[in-house]
Amino acid sequence: MLNRINVLLFGFIMMLAQSTWAATEEDPWEGFNRAMFSFNDAVDGAVLKPLAKGYKAVTPTPVQKGVSNFFSNLGEIGNITNNLLQGKWDQTASSTWRFIINSTAGWLGIFDVASELGLKKYDEDFGQTLAYWGVSSGPYLVLPFFGPSTVRDGTGRVFDMTYDDGISYLSLNSDEKTGLFALDVVETRTRLLNAESMIFGDRYSFIRDVYLQNRTYEIYDGNIPQKSESDSVTSPDDSWGEDDDSSWGDENESSWGDEDDSSWQDDDNAGSSWSE
Repeated sequence: MLNRINVLLFGFIMMLAQSTWAATEEDPWEGFNRAMFSFNDAVDGAVLKPLAKGYKAVTPTPVQKGVSNFFSNLGEIGNITNNLLQGKWDQTASSTWRFIINSTAGWLGIFDVASELGLKKYDEDFGQTLAYWGVSSGPYLVLPFFGPSTVRDGTGRVFDMTYDDGISYLSLNSDEKTGLFALDVVETRTRLLNAESMIFGDRYSFIRDVYLQNRTYEIYDGNIPQKSESDSVTSPDDSWGEDDDSSWGDENESSWGDEDDSSWQDDDNAGSSWSE
């Protein structure tokens, strides 16, 4: 039932976005997106940020690390699926062994034994898989509660929540799964607290640009081609383009990714950002 609601919600968001068309090529739905950004910012300030600060204040650092490792290990299910769908066999093998080792020797993933053994983590999601298959990004889109995205990544998120959500595979009742999901959200928000100090200027524009640039970095696994080699991560026939072949998305900018391969994530997670 929850998965069906997610699909319906995404369709409703798309209809609203199309009715609030803006005039910029980079962000054609800016009016709608800024409204959603303000909504998310209000929810974050009233609920999530205080919870994250409280969680950080009362939870010992080793416990926070264990919780982060636990959810990161569940995320390997999606990594295995999407690396496989992209034909990345070495990464699929690494993700599979990471999940097996950390789920057993790592006490259900609380300890990251696999990293100590030299097995690298390869974060992939279905949005990246769609990009690998040649699906264009579509316009930038801010989703209520979930934050920065694109039409392609939003579609991928529905798939991830339906099929690649590790929590859904646990033998727990609905209340227990809801509790784990809430803990995952709070833990993710806690790790983003320090990132707020990096934001300057217009918050909306800054977060949008960082998201799009970092997303390009993730899709290309850090090997971003020059513009002369490729205009986008899509196939030549842009499914979101118009008759003049102009592109909706612009994913060929330089990366904001840091040495951890992500401006907003650490090695333990590939989750999505709430409004900062």
